[in-house]
This record gives sequence, structure tokens and C-alpha cells, in this order.
Amino acid sequence: MASFASTECFLPLRQSCLTPMHHHQNGTSAILHLNCKSKNSLSFSSSSSFSTQGTNLCNAIERKERSSFAQTAAVRHLMGSVTRTQGLRFAVVVARFNEIITKPLLEGALATFKNYSVPEEDIDVVWVPGSFEIGVVAERLGKSQKYHAILCIGAVIRGDTSHYDAVANSAASGVLSAGLNSGVPCIFGVLTCDDMEQALNRAGGKSGNKGSETALTAVS
Repeated sequence: MASFASTECFLPLRQSCLTPMHHHQNGTSAILHLNCKSKNSLSFSSSSSFSTQGTNLCNAIERKERSSFAQTAAVRHLMGSVTRTQGLRFAVVVARFNEIITKPLLEGALATFKNYSVPEEDIDVVWVPGSFEIGVVAERLGKSQKYHAILCIGAVIRGDTSHYDAVANSAASGVLSAGLNSGVPCIFGVLTCDDMEQALNRAGGKSGNKGSETALTAVS
């Protein structure tokens, strides 16, 4: 959201007018009256080069007015950050299926909570059979009003059939519905990978640990 403060006169020089110029017969001097709709009225005298000087003055004032208007714009950036986690409680819902992947993800999440000084007694871990069941349990935990955020951790790896698409889509929609229905943030930490190598890389390998990122999202 951007809020703007209004200015009384925006670029008044575009609506400025120059009064008729009075030349002396010798042509050596002239008077230029500059009338603007702003509060200030300017007048000055110059030599025969008054036209160039007047143009420079107008350009300078116009640039100043533009700069002044630009500085009145105030854009607010809202970002989450946590410096104290005392009193915050979290739940972690973890799928047992593909435990070789989900266990390192859980360990990464717990390590991040520890780095942010979240006491172990303020973290509850709930194991479910697979990623398909994560949403149901997450919603139940959210409605208990005992937790400030719920982490949803699982791993779905593509196989030879379309079963992958059904489980992955159901897991995503289930976590989304859990957050909407319970009013508690449910963080999506379910990996959806084409093969086991991709999953291992995201469970502490060269692509980092997505479980740790999920915990960081929760405390933010």
C-alpha cells in the first residue's frame, strides 16, 4: 500500500505565464516578470540574454518542484521478523512415507527452532502415515488453538503412474484448507520431486534444507 501526501501546487511552471516584455529603445536591457500560480511571484531584470537565463530559472524551479513532490511519496514495506520467540508454540506434522527424506527435513526444522531459542517443550511433533493425511491432522491441531503456527513436512516423489499428481495436489490443497479453516498459519513443507536425487538435495544436500526454511517461515 502506498500513501501519498498532496502538494498545494504541482509543477506550477507549466501553467505559468510571462507578462509582455518592455524593451528600452537601446535594446540593452529588459524586464521579465514571471507570474506563477504558486505563492511566490518572481521578477528580475537582466541584459539582452534574459531569455536564456529565464529558461534556466524555470527549469531549475521545475526540477525542484518535481523533487519535492517525489519526496512526499511514502511506501510502507511490511516484513516479518522475530527477535523473541518466548511464549510461541509450534506443531510439526511429519509424514512417515519416504522417511529417508522427511526425517532430515524434521531435523532441519528443529535445528532452526533451536537457533531461534524456541524451547523444546514448546514444540510438538506429530507423525502421520503419508503426505495425504497431513492436512487433516494440521487442521485439527490448528483448531485446538494451542499453537501459533504448524509446520507440514512430507515428500512426494514421482513414479510411473499418475498417483504422484493426486497425492501432491491433495497435500497442497489440504494444507491450504487447514490454514484457512483453523485460522492458524500452516506452513507448506512438502517436497514434490521428480526423483530421489532431487529430494535428497533439498533435505540437507546441495539445495539446502527445506525443513529449516519451513521453520524460519513459521517464526517470521
